[in-house]
Amino acid sequence: MNQTVPGVQAPAGAPATEAPPVLDIIDLRTEFATPVGPVAAVDGVSFSVRAGETLCVVGESGCGKSVTALSILRLVASPPGRIAGGKILFGGRDILALSETEMEALRGNEIGMIFQEPMTSLNPLYTVGKQIAEAIALHQGVDRAQAMERAIDMLRRVSIPDPERRAHSYPHQLSGGMRQRVMIAMALSCSPKVLIADEPTTALDVTIQAQILDLIRDQQDRLGTAVLLVTHDMGVVAENADRVVVMYAGRKVEEAPVAELFNNPAHPYTRGLLGSLPRLDEAAHAGAQRPRLTEIKGMVPSLLKMPQGCRFAPRCPMADAHCRQATPPLSEHRRADHLVACWHAGAGAEGMAA
Repeated sequence: MNQTVPGVQAPAGAPATEAPPVLDIIDLRTEFATPVGPVAAVDGVSFSVRAGETLCVVGESGCGKSVTALSILRLVASPPGRIAGGKILFGGRDILALSETEMEALRGNEIGMIFQEPMTSLNPLYTVGKQIAEAIALHQGVDRAQAMERAIDMLRRVSIPDPERRAHSYPHQLSGGMRQRVMIAMALSCSPKVLIADEPTTALDVTIQAQILDLIRDQQDRLGTAVLLVTHDMGVVAENADRVVVMYAGRKVEEAPVAELFNNPAHPYTRGLLGSLPRLDEAAHAGAQRPRLTEIKGMVPSLLKMPQGCRFAPRCPMADAHCRQATPPLSEHRRADHLVACWHAGAGAEGMAA
């Protein structure tokens, strides 16, 4: 997959921002119990996604991306985890107020999810066709024979060769790319309104990555699905996102349309993520004197010991005393749809525009 990002453009056919959101996350807070008290893995995160739109949530490992995704479907293990506050609105209903029976009707039917590792998400004791058919029969009210026919059709749609035979295969008999296709087929089998994809291309080679993302886009175009794509790969973001949310240490630090974020990154953390990408255009002209990639020094802080003030301050080259004492609020930067939480938003960004 091409990792260059110059000239990032807004995706063609991006949905109108005036359309009401299908999924609206408001001030979400998810905590985990520890021997020293509760810690927040997701701390006051808000965003929304609309029909036909792809919203990417990005950040390093440990920033709260996957916990946010799992919280939406109330799949955070309890104990030790619990959703401590906020709202998750889907079709006007607060998911956090639904009963477990209502959630079972929602999961996989109206909101589908592609998990990060298909080998641990698929049941090794059942064939992949039976697992897809089970979800179809449960949510669509069809008999087993019809459900299996639709399961085979879904395998065909995600380009698995010889789907009639592969439907009777067990997960361990398939390659990593095929298992991920099965996960996509299962997630899309009931034509959900929202698809959550948690690192769907992790550990796959670049050719399979591109095929998997093309499959998601194709299904999105066909069904008008809203896609929430969780990733740490900024190349994937550049090629697939309409809008981007950048998370750090459990909080949202920046949000913007994809072209705006890549061309005018405002938060030092976002600029660090973009600076770590190899630039093929620069490498082609630099020859043997290729520039060193930018690194973000330090580590994401422990949930048990968050720094005072801005959580990125210990790693930020622009941090001052004010940054270390006061938490910056999310505020508009340059335009209404570009939000950033930084006391020095945009400072030092010269040369970052592609």
